[in-house]
Amino acid sequence: MRLKLVPQSTSFDFFSRWKVWLGISALMMVVAFASFMLQGLNFGIDFRGGTTIRTESSQPIDVGIYRDAIAPLELGDVSITEIFDPTFGPEDNVAMIRIQAQADAEAVEASTITAVEGALQAVIPDIQFVSVESVGPKVSGELIQTAVIAIVLAIGAVLVYIWLRFEWQFALGAVAALVHDVILTIGIFSELQIRFDLAIIAALLTIVGYSLNDTVVVFDRVRENLRKYKKKDLKEVLNISINETLSRTVMTSVTTLLALISLYVLGGDVIRGFVFAMIWGVIVGTYSSVFVASTILLWLGVKRDWSKPSNNAGNQFANVDA
Repeated sequence: MRLKLVPQSTSFDFFSRWKVWLGISALMMVVAFASFMLQGLNFGIDFRGGTTIRTESSQPIDVGIYRDAIAPLELGDVSITEIFDPTFGPEDNVAMIRIQAQADAEAVEASTITAVEGALQAVIPDIQFVSVESVGPKVSGELIQTAVIAIVLAIGAVLVYIWLRFEWQFALGAVAALVHDVILTIGIFSELQIRFDLAIIAALLTIVGYSLNDTVVVFDRVRENLRKYKKKDLKEVLNISINETLSRTVMTSVTTLLALISLYVLGGDVIRGFVFAMIWGVIVGTYSSVFVASTILLWLGVKRDWSKPSNNAGNQFANVDA
């Protein structure tokens, strides 16, 4: 027997209060933007700059022991990860310790590095410090710029793809949903002051892909139903299309969330920020596919007779399977 979280056939009216949904989304985006402007982001070492210490030891790496040894030094953002490499032998236990720059300095002071080494040697006598490298704020600034460019290019590529595959109204709806998801994700990180690093940028790009996938599934069904129900009102066609894909959308989102929640609880501190971003992104991505992208499409209107090509619409690839 197949598990169904939503009945196969539903008849919800998703647009009876479409102005309310757009109003809620607009309000959340304003709050997110205000939080970003007032508080900013809690940038991690990747964007703030800092120092990386590479260690080796014959003892197995226990991140908890390393963290407990360094914690009394109160160094702020400290990231500890074990390095795995197939070329390592059984006695090669390598860890990477990353410490954020202190008081806007170019790098961690030599005295601080000495204190870290002393604290670790007290609990792991045979530990060796292989290398110490610093990342200054100039490099960190370049990373921020590159990250912003990556997100903008991804959204721009989506705009072109949807425009070619459907019409410009579909493209604007999809991009509005993606911008909505990115702004809300950045806003929640600003509001809660969760560490924001390169892993979160990777999560943002993944969220863009996930949300786009949901939106394209709905839009593809909308296009099919526009051909099928040529006399029905656009609002009714959109409701039919969303209801027909609702079971698939909910099942995909819930199963994805189950895996992400497991990772958040059991995955440890290293990936917790990334997983939190993905959990939030799946929730707002599912919401925006139904209540933002489709509502924008309803507001803009769309060509009704898909049996005839449009002279001014970029839908020449509409019948090409992706």
